[in-house]
Amino acid sequence: MPKEIRIGVIGATGRGRFAWAMHNPENGVSVVAGADIYEEKLDIFRERFGEKNLFTTKDYRQLLAKKDINTVFVTSPDFMHEEHAVASLEAGKDIYLEKPMAITVEGCDRILRAAYENGKKVYIGHNMRHMAVVKKMKELIDKGSIGEVKTAWCRHFVDYGGDAYFKDWHAERSKSTGLLLQKGSHDIDVLHWLCNGVTARVTAVGGLTLYDKITDRHHPSERGDARWSKYNWPPMSQKGLNPIIDVEDISMMLMVLDNGIYASYQQCHFTPDGSRNYTFIGTEGRIENFGISPGSAIVRLWNRRGSANQYGNEQHFVPHIVGGHGGSDIGILGEFLNYVRYGTKITTSPIAGRYSVAAGYYATQSIRNGNLPYDIPGLPKEIYDYFNKDLL
Repeated sequence: MPKEIRIGVIGATGRGRFAWAMHNPENGVSVVAGADIYEEKLDIFRERFGEKNLFTTKDYRQLLAKKDINTVFVTSPDFMHEEHAVASLEAGKDIYLEKPMAITVEGCDRILRAAYENGKKVYIGHNMRHMAVVKKMKELIDKGSIGEVKTAWCRHFVDYGGDAYFKDWHAERSKSTGLLLQKGSHDIDVLHWLCNGVTARVTAVGGLTLYDKITDRHHPSERGDARWSKYNWPPMSQKGLNPIIDVEDISMMLMVLDNGIYASYQQCHFTPDGSRNYTFIGTEGRIENFGISPGSAIVRLWNRRGSANQYGNEQHFVPHIVGGHGGSDIGILGEFLNYVRYGTKITTSPIAGRYSVAAGYYATQSIRNGNLPYDIPGLPKEIYDYFNKDLL
């Protein structure tokens, strides 16, 4: 008989809605509890699941005290991830933890230690590993289409930056560290995964160049309206920004991976278009993606010298698939369920999540400390061994 999964959600709506898709009582998977500090969000949660046999609370510790809950989705704001994840693990729960793992390297390491010492599972929400366009690029690299990878980079155009990241807590260092960590952790993880390594040394440049010049701010007692609107253009016309803005809106980082590969990541939060563009160059060619949405994304391969053709020597069209975030949401939920229920192998580990945070964290420190290079600290062997045994 498969293990029954009884889920509590910390951060009941927002990204917490991601957990709602797990609810399948007929198959032994049930969302049974939710915690949130906002009553109106708990109202939405209760409306979705009904009052009968549902536990809701404003205090997440009451949720964790319930013995019948064996799995917790931690989908609270980033600055609460460490506290909520550690408490869940110490309460004996397996957890799904939204990215980024935490907003400091020390926070990540505390989560890893809590899981190890309590013998529990941690699954990180790096859903881009399940995106069809990313999987296609990995497939081409793994089968040797460009030879041995030597360098890689990503350019990230964040058209919704002014809406999503400069009107609420994301704009504050104390709550996010910075957007290289918060937003960049996805892309850094993709670079790590496809390059088959992690950042060993990093340096970066960047600054707050635009949003600090906008004087229209909402009151500290108000919650910012982070909804995207096409009318919030050009960027300097934005209104209702967060009263505190001390994170960068342009960031550029350089990485040396532990396997000798050189990589870079660039992020801008006031572009008119939104896209991620990856390039991987090897000893026998290069690949580059154009778009990330299944049905329109293309991965182009150049593998013959003198190829001035902008379309490459090969084009790999990514077919349309169902599901949010480029089809990744369905894939990541299915993998997580099988992991906590049957102990099956997984695509990512919290060690990878930790290293994506570490690269973004120390790159941010580099920006703020004269562009100094930083070496990324490693992890104890017992931590590696505990989590790596679960990897595919």
